[in-house]
Amino acid sequence: MSRFRDRTIRRAVGQALHQYNMIADGDTIAVGLSGGKDSLTLMWALHERLRRIPIHYSLFGIYIDLGFTESPSQRIERYCAKMDYSLRVEHTDYGIQGHSAENRENPCFLCARLRRKRLFEIADELGCNKLALGHNMDDIIETLFLNMCYSGEISTMVPCQPFFGGKLVVIRPLAYVHEQAIARFAQDHNFPDCPNPCPTAKTSKRSEIKEMLNNLYQKNKKIKGNIFRSMSNVKHDYLLKPR
Repeated sequence: MSRFRDRTIRRAVGQALHQYNMIADGDTIAVGLSGGKDSLTLMWALHERLRRIPIHYSLFGIYIDLGFTESPSQRIERYCAKMDYSLRVEHTDYGIQGHSAENRENPCFLCARLRRKRLFEIADELGCNKLALGHNMDDIIETLFLNMCYSGEISTMVPCQPFFGGKLVVIRPLAYVHEQAIARFAQDHNFPDCPNPCPTAKTSKRSEIKEMLNNLYQKNKKIKGNIFRSMSNVKHDYLLKPR
């Protein structure tokens, strides 16, 4: 069963990489590591592919420590050393800033913006032309609903997105992978237990959207696939004109 799950992850990652032409020979790729199952699965998949494909690329893991007391940084460092992954740990106070008294209304927005900015900066310092992030199919669907409900727009994260005139390209190789498949894969591979130390992780707007969608999925197992396919099957003639 474990080998079957490995093949499932490899196949879905390979499909996304080829569909969006995400990686080329000689790429230097920064991988955003959070310690969660998604980012560790992403690092495993990209590292494992190197022994099976005819092109070569370099991988550098980056972990942004947000400054919370219960930081998993040491567990991530030990795991990456064991797996022979290159890792840079960046210690910050972004989580503390995000939850400061002046920013109580939306701590996630500020923290995420600071974290992303620093990821871009470190990727540049390391000479990377790609930044791989561990967003999966569920994340992409949830972002669609977040943007509709809270930003009044129909948009989501895309699997391959250039920044700074193409100097850096953000890639999401797990775009075709279900969150449940990643959870089972993480169990099979005994990933380290790195709980999210953020105090608002379970009460964010994203968690509310996730709960709403999971209720839908339980009623009809075709709904998730239909929503995901709808994002590449947009009938513009049946949408409203811009206001």
